[in-house]
Amino acid sequence: MNDHHWEAARLAAHELGVSIAGTPETVSLHQVSGRFLAADLETRYPLPHCATSAMDGYAVNGPGPWQLLKPLATNPGAGDEQDIAVGEAAAVVTGSLIPQGATSILRVEHSSLEGNVLSTWRDLPCGADIRPAGIEAAEGETLAVAGTLLRAGVIAAAAVSGHDELLVAATPRVHLVFTGDEVITSGRPAPGQVRDGFSPVLPQVVAALGGGECTTTRIGDTLAATIAALDSPAARAAQIIVTTGGTGFSDRDFVRAAARELDGEEVISSIAMRPGHPSMVSRLPGNRLLVALPGNPLAALMALVTVLDPMLRGACGRELEQVHTAVSATDFPALPGRTRLVPARWIASTNELDTLAPAEHVAPAMLRGLAAADAILVVGPEGTSKGAHVSYLGLPW
Repeated sequence: MNDHHWEAARLAAHELGVSIAGTPETVSLHQVSGRFLAADLETRYPLPHCATSAMDGYAVNGPGPWQLLKPLATNPGAGDEQDIAVGEAAAVVTGSLIPQGATSILRVEHSSLEGNVLSTWRDLPCGADIRPAGIEAAEGETLAVAGTLLRAGVIAAAAVSGHDELLVAATPRVHLVFTGDEVITSGRPAPGQVRDGFSPVLPQVVAALGGGECTTTRIGDTLAATIAALDSPAARAAQIIVTTGGTGFSDRDFVRAAARELDGEEVISSIAMRPGHPSMVSRLPGNRLLVALPGNPLAALMALVTVLDPMLRGACGRELEQVHTAVSATDFPALPGRTRLVPARWIASTNELDTLAPAEHVAPAMLRGLAAADAILVVGPEGTSKGAHVSYLGLPW
C-alpha cells in the first residue's frame, strides 16, 4: 500500500469529481440559491440600460438660475422623456430618465426655489449625479464566472441584468453511511460508548459543498452489514458514498474489505497526512465513488477537507481551492512523510501577512479546537519555524 501525498490526493479527488459531473440544468432565479453557476453570467444589456438620475432633485441644462418647467417628477416607470433647453430644469427622482439636454442633476437639498426660478449656492459640475447607461456594466460583460456560488448578491445581479433563469451545475447525489457499534445518537454515553458527532454535521457540510440532498443509514461493525450498506438501493442511486469509521486495518475494520467484495478499485488507499492517514477512496461499479473517512472526528473532517471537498468541487464544475499563505505563530518540527493539518486561529500581528496560531485541543479524536478555528494550517513534512511562511486552507463549510 502506497500513501498518496496530500496534494496529490486532493488533485486525484478533484479529477474523480469531474469524472462524475452531471449535465447542467436551467433553473429559475427563484430556486438557484446555493447552486453553482455552470456558465459565466453575462449581462444581456448595459447596466443601467439608459441614463438615469442618481438623486432626487432637478435635471438642469447649463449654469443656473433655471426656469423650472415641471415641479413634480414623472413616475420613472412611465418612460416619459422631455427636452429641456439651456436655462431650464425639470424635477426628477432617483431612477428618473434623464431629459434630453440635461447637463447635471441638482440635488434637492442643494437647491432653492422662488416661484418657478431654481437656483443653487454650490458649484454644479457637468454630469453631476447623472448615472450614464452602461456605467456599471457593458452588454455582454461577465458578472460572475462559472463555478460561482449563487447567493443573494449574484442572484440579484443576474435579475437586473436580464436573466430569468440560470444554467447551474448538477448536484451530485450523496449517500452517508455511519458505522460503529459504540456510537449513540442521544443521551450520555456509557463507558466504551461515544456520541455521534457526524450525522448532525455531514449532511449540512455536503449541502454547503454542493452535494444534493443526502440519504443516510447507520450500521453496526460487521462485514455483512457494511457490504449491504454499500450495495443498498440508496447507495446504488448515489454518485458518492461517504462512510465514517472502519477504514483501518484491524479485524474490526470492514470498509476496505466490503469495497473489495463489491469489486471496488482503491484509487487512494491512504494519505500521507496527520490526522486522517487511513482515509480511502474507491471507485465502485457504476462509476460510483466511495469516500471512506476515519472514525476519529477531527481526522474525519481533515480527510473531508482533503478529498470530499475537492471531489464535490470537481463534480460541480468548480476549481480546486488554492492553498493560501500566512505566517506561522509557532515552530513545527519536521515530520518526515506526513503533511499535518492543524485547526488554527488568526492572531494579531505586525507581519505583512496575517498570522495563524494552532488552536488548542486538536488531537485526532477532539473537535473542540476545530470549533474555535478560523482556518486549517497545512504544514509540510519539512515543518516550519515561528515567523516563517506557512500554507493554509479556509474552512470549506
